[in-house]
Amino acid sequence: MTTFANVGGVADPRLGNEPDYIGSSYDTPTHAPAKGDVRRASLVYTDSSIPFEEYLWWAGKSREYEKSLSTSSTGIQGVIQMMIGQKKTAKEDHIIGVPPKSGLEQPSALPDKAAHADGESPNEKSSRASDSSPQTDQYGISHDEWYNAQRAVRTATWGSVFYLITTDILGPYSVPWAISQMGYGPGAALYIVFGLLAAYSGAQLWKQFCGLDSTKYPLRNYGDLAFRIYGNWARILTNVLQSFQFFLNVALLIESNGQGLAQMAAGVNGTGYICFVVAEVVFMLCGFLFGQIRTLQRLSWLANLAVWLNVIVIIMTMVVTNVYPPNYAAALTTYNTPKGPVKTSAYWPEGLGLQDHINGLMQGVFSYGGATLFTELLAEMRRPYDFWKGLICAEIFIICVYITMGMVVYSAQGQFTYNPAYQGIPDSAYAWQTLGNAITFVTGIIAALLYGNIGVKVLYASVLRDLFHFPALDQKAGKWIWVAVIPIYWGLAFVVAAAIPQVSNLSAFVGAACILQFSYTFPPILMVGFNCQKDSIRPEEGFDPSTGAVVRHDSGWKRWARGYMQKWHINTLDVIYFLGALSVAGLGIYSSVISMHETFATTTLTPFTCVNPAG
Repeated sequence: MTTFANVGGVADPRLGNEPDYIGSSYDTPTHAPAKGDVRRASLVYTDSSIPFEEYLWWAGKSREYEKSLSTSSTGIQGVIQMMIGQKKTAKEDHIIGVPPKSGLEQPSALPDKAAHADGESPNEKSSRASDSSPQTDQYGISHDEWYNAQRAVRTATWGSVFYLITTDILGPYSVPWAISQMGYGPGAALYIVFGLLAAYSGAQLWKQFCGLDSTKYPLRNYGDLAFRIYGNWARILTNVLQSFQFFLNVALLIESNGQGLAQMAAGVNGTGYICFVVAEVVFMLCGFLFGQIRTLQRLSWLANLAVWLNVIVIIMTMVVTNVYPPNYAAALTTYNTPKGPVKTSAYWPEGLGLQDHINGLMQGVFSYGGATLFTELLAEMRRPYDFWKGLICAEIFIICVYITMGMVVYSAQGQFTYNPAYQGIPDSAYAWQTLGNAITFVTGIIAALLYGNIGVKVLYASVLRDLFHFPALDQKAGKWIWVAVIPIYWGLAFVVAAAIPQVSNLSAFVGAACILQFSYTFPPILMVGFNCQKDSIRPEEGFDPSTGAVVRHDSGWKRWARGYMQKWHINTLDVIYFLGALSVAGLGIYSSVISMHETFATTTLTPFTCVNPAG
């Protein structure tokens, strides 16, 4: 339940210092303001006066220049460094064409000398100095200052992106239960289909990023991408929904680790006891205690530690569930499944209805919920065009791991398969059950420190700062607000977790209401908007870099319709994909809510119960 993409997959601490700048007066970690007015620089990301054509032009220059950048010294070596949490040295950055970094405690400390401007050779750069284009933008920031700042912080290669996507998304603990709701055939088919669709959506985000990101106008996150295609309303919608997703996943973190703590408290003989709500309170207290730490710059190694601890739990779960019987008590308490012989099904299992199948399907959505992360990863890449290599390799690997673990555990436990899978280990294997719970409790604490922190910052930056103009977190008033917001945030998450002690149904709701939108609903409709605006540009239209003007001969729906018809078959397919994803989201929300009601009606579980759902 602690897959990083689902607990705040934005600004991965393993990539740099990004988490420390969210919600601060610097507002963006990837830009170094030159004139001392950091808020003025950040306005570039929300300036609605910048036309789409200008974004395209500068992006084209960036992609052309990036083709000349070498990444030969950061292949396997770069992946190994990422795996062990080792940062690149200034010398290594300089080798691949990036100026040495000097003290990233403040963004403005980036070097003054850097690589060439967007796609410009030295000759082009000297000729640009004599042309009529302005040397500073409307905010008083020179072109070279933008270029230097952006080139200096982009160091990731496709190999490191493969590692980050894999480790951030990989979380197969719900897969066995999902397959138990669908059977071998439909379960495997749907996980493969959803994995391929996730790759397709990721490719769409990659194409949009490459078409709109540049070192003059860098993209930072999913909200920035939506803003450049549809405007400010799309950015606000995206950021608010993303903040809501982070909040619900913190609630899931409290709930799953509360179950694990209660299992551990039972002891070898099952004579120990701790009230489930109290166990959740313990984890909540840990969460907002560690959440008071605002600076994460030197703690990225913890994310890598959590990744390898989760690998241990995955392997252990597959082995132990095939040696010991299922956890009958947990299956009875949570799913009202009576004890009996283990049964598996090649097709849809008997006794389950449509809503059960859909809830299983939503676990697949939850498992592939990493699209919120892709834009942030692209923003860190030395050559964003290479992203597709890491994406394809990661998706293939993740699909294989999901299918393998799902089939292995379901074959052993059948209808008694539990979610999360490691809590389906019975009390007779208490030592192994405790190992899984103890490790995931540790990784949960790490997630509380790293990603609970980021979740609050994203909420603060995208809602409280953007909509209600709260002070920056690095200001005195902002620091006191942070101290107050952390316990409120975790307290509200506890209320949700305690009120709905159903990990499977709650995670199905999160998958349908939030994760599905970022992975399957938004990418195709953003792709349609991108294509319509790009393809509507006639040969005589576009951006003139010498004057900074944009030439358009028409506007409005007529222009959008012309752009749509240029690739009408692809756009129509994406519209159908978008509508289909919305329909699945609606079904998922309905099924999860109905299942919550039925679980309360047919089991001993109640809101704020002392009974541990995991037995």
